[in-house]
Amino acid sequence: MGNFKDLGIKQGFVKSLDEMGIKNPTEIQEKVIPILLNGGVDLVGQAQTGTGKTAAFGLPLLDQIDHNNDQIQGLILCPTRELGKQIAKQLFKFTKYSDKIFTEAVYGGEHIERQISRLSRATHIVVATPGRLIDLVNKNAIDLSSVKTIVLDEADEMLSMGFKKELDQILEFSNDVQNKWLFSATMPDDIEKMIATHLSPDAVRLQLSGGNVVNDQIEHQYLVCEPEEKFYILMQFLNSERKNRGVVFCKTKNTTKKLTKQLIAKNILADAIHGDLLQKERDKVMRAFKNESVNILVATDVAARGIDVEGLTYVVHFELPQDEEYYTHRAGRTARAGKQGTSLCIVTHAESKQLKYYERNLGIKFSRIQKLNN
Repeated sequence: MGNFKDLGIKQGFVKSLDEMGIKNPTEIQEKVIPILLNGGVDLVGQAQTGTGKTAAFGLPLLDQIDHNNDQIQGLILCPTRELGKQIAKQLFKFTKYSDKIFTEAVYGGEHIERQISRLSRATHIVVATPGRLIDLVNKNAIDLSSVKTIVLDEADEMLSMGFKKELDQILEFSNDVQNKWLFSATMPDDIEKMIATHLSPDAVRLQLSGGNVVNDQIEHQYLVCEPEEKFYILMQFLNSERKNRGVVFCKTKNTTKKLTKQLIAKNILADAIHGDLLQKERDKVMRAFKNESVNILVATDVAARGIDVEGLTYVVHFELPQDEEYYTHRAGRTARAGKQGTSLCIVTHAESKQLKYYERNLGIKFSRIQKLNN
């Protein structure tokens, strides 16, 4: 297609995109935007994180909004507070040169009264985590009767975080909306059931990048060592990447805490994010990581959901995840917005067998490295 104007995006939005350095549509934007701009459609898009999904659904959603009508017309559901805030920020940036369209993000971890107060102002689009939205509905603090479009972003993450009941409830009382757009990196059975129950049988289905669920800009590597050598190998890798930033993944909270202490003792600017942190502690860590006073984030899988920090060069799997879906989400923290990235697995001989399973099921190829360059 070439550019966003050719896709049907209005000039005001195109000017904002241009100012943000977004000039050429990604694959998902090229395929999805013309379909969604027509309206009156249910869509299922299978695409990994970091491919430009927010613009793919956000620009058509903004295009539909009647800015003279102060009621909520669009609802975006997402798994985490961080992702919700990020989506709302992106939509705000897209509207810099167009009619004022007001977006409000609501999520757990903040006083609900504060959010209720903000929702009393003109609000056209609400970005919400499922649990907090149900809380607001139960308090009669939000009116969704004028919603025309519901977007489910990272639907598989929402289900894996235990939001199935809430999503079913929300989709049930929003049964008459004109558009339901669902995006997911993977399509487990529970997602297929949700699609069959709540979306039109004629829903358009799109699978991006030839069916690969993992971003093809990521280079997948692995290095085999003895269990007691893992920390030494990790230090070698981090020393070779001194100027770059990334995330190191562990399977348990205990390993995450222990590894962070070891890295700090070696003068590495590291901090941890895991399930034992309070929301304000988690926010503090994420602020430090985003403003680069912390270079390395050590994280568990569940705690790391929704992390979206620009310019991360690598992820390291200090311990392999429980299943392939977690590998997809971990690796997707790097190589975002068309950039290259590395996903390095530090594995024992026994663990290396798991990588064949990832290759087969995720359509990726691992390259083995024998040693790291300092």
